[in-house]
Amino acid sequence: MTSTAAALVDTLEELGVEYVFGYPGGRVIELLEHIPESEVDLVRPRDEREASVMAEVHGRLTGTPGVLAGQGPWIGSLGLIGQMEARLSSSPMVVLTEASERGEYSTLAPYQQARGDYGGFSLPSILDGVTKEWWFPRTPIETLRSTQLAFKHAVADRPGPTAVILDGDAITADVPADPTPPAWDAREQARTWDAAPTASDVAAAVDALEAANRPVIIAGNGVHAAQAYDELAAVADAYDCVVVASYLGKSTYPETEDRAAGVVGSFGHEGANRLVSEADTLLVVGCRLNPMDTNWQAPDFIRPDEQMIVHADVDTRNAGWVYPADVGLIGDAKASLEALAEAGGAENGWAPERAADARDWFTAPECEDDSAPIKPQRAAKEIQAVVDDETIVTADSGNNRFWLLYYLQTPAVRTYFGSGGVGGMGWANPAAVSAALTTGKDVIAVAGDGGFAMTMNSVETAVEYGVAPTFVVLNDTSLGMVRQMQGEREIAGVEFHDTDFVKAAEAFGAVGTRVTAPDEFADALAEGKAADVPHVIDVRIDREEDMAETLASSFYESIGGLHE
Repeated sequence: MTSTAAALVDTLEELGVEYVFGYPGGRVIELLEHIPESEVDLVRPRDEREASVMAEVHGRLTGTPGVLAGQGPWIGSLGLIGQMEARLSSSPMVVLTEASERGEYSTLAPYQQARGDYGGFSLPSILDGVTKEWWFPRTPIETLRSTQLAFKHAVADRPGPTAVILDGDAITADVPADPTPPAWDAREQARTWDAAPTASDVAAAVDALEAANRPVIIAGNGVHAAQAYDELAAVADAYDCVVVASYLGKSTYPETEDRAAGVVGSFGHEGANRLVSEADTLLVVGCRLNPMDTNWQAPDFIRPDEQMIVHADVDTRNAGWVYPADVGLIGDAKASLEALAEAGGAENGWAPERAADARDWFTAPECEDDSAPIKPQRAAKEIQAVVDDETIVTADSGNNRFWLLYYLQTPAVRTYFGSGGVGGMGWANPAAVSAALTTGKDVIAVAGDGGFAMTMNSVETAVEYGVAPTFVVLNDTSLGMVRQMQGEREIAGVEFHDTDFVKAAEAFGAVGTRVTAPDEFADALAEGKAADVPHVIDVRIDREEDMAETLASSFYESIGGLHE
């Protein structure tokens, strides 16, 4: 007989799982004891929060579910940040957790009990609010079948997180030899099929694009999710389009290309925003058009009464959700773009010149400023100088993300990823470790001092697992974005004491450096990128450079700004 826990690990192997990101505890221990005998590797960071981000990023980069494992109370609390990001950033993820049940004792003054019945708390209710689907199997066969379905639904339609709550005998008992109903072959059960737009919708979209004089593509995270980079470029060429990106769509198209015009949104490039406003036809691909992307629906930005809108999305609810769409292409971004590229083409002579004008917004005089402390614009340009086709930047939340969105001009696809779904601080560090493990590429994590301190033990995880991201701390000894929002008011809790991140890095086994001048930062970046151990660079930036005042688009300002 085979135990359910052992059979579950066999299932992970059959489904091609490379890593499980997790922390031992509760019934998950039964599962993890079979990992050393398998081809699956456990990555155990210092807490469930970091594990959840690492699983989310693995799913985002590979297109296959990242697996998070851990004890129920902590997966349902600390581990929610990665699950929320996966839900809103469409990253495939499977959570294997448990309810910390104690058999016949579970309802007697329960301790950690998460089944949701009398006296305990409800992990199913928590996960129901975050995941696409969840299962609470009660038998060994249900456990195996539920896990197979979790992998299926994590990638079906719009990707996202799913969860299986392991419980009692359903994980500890042996798998019956001849069950009814059975569990099928894992690969066959987890198989999915890609959706594609209808021929009539493709034809309508082609007509709109061929008739356009000023066509603009808004590329969103769905292009990343489908890895439809070549198809995006083919459509841009075929119909002579300008390409702009949403916050999550940055690096779906190289920002150095002739048709690239930057990032749209409230703190996006002014040139990119103006191009969207000037367009007579918008092709929106894999972008839900959230408030930040749309300048909080500034009336002069996107105007469905005056512009033709073609909206391509894997989720039928998203097309025409925020603005009425003239044409909806429902399906995987790769399939929709491929169909458009093959079905037509047009020229307008407008796109390259206007895109070139828009790219001027990637730079400013401050990008060349040699003063100390370092201007954040200059810091972004020093990071750009070391980013090549084989480098990934992970960007945290707060001011640092917007400085990077604006001034880091990505040279290739898949070179920049940010925490733009739920936008949690502390994301960039574990994301960088996961990206380094998943891809083997050079990775640069960029965070403010607030976000870095939240998850700086990711540096130790990188040391332990033999990867060497470079961790950049844009340090203004404060919660910079909140501090700059307060204006004449005084908001509590925005100032930090000056933490010695150099000593912290050294304690973790990494190399730490503090820099105050641009040339020092350039040298430290080059050294960190070339090293085989993690480097932490504490960059002292000019805290008086006001991000919102500097970067807010004119469309955002037209409705009052600062809707955060």
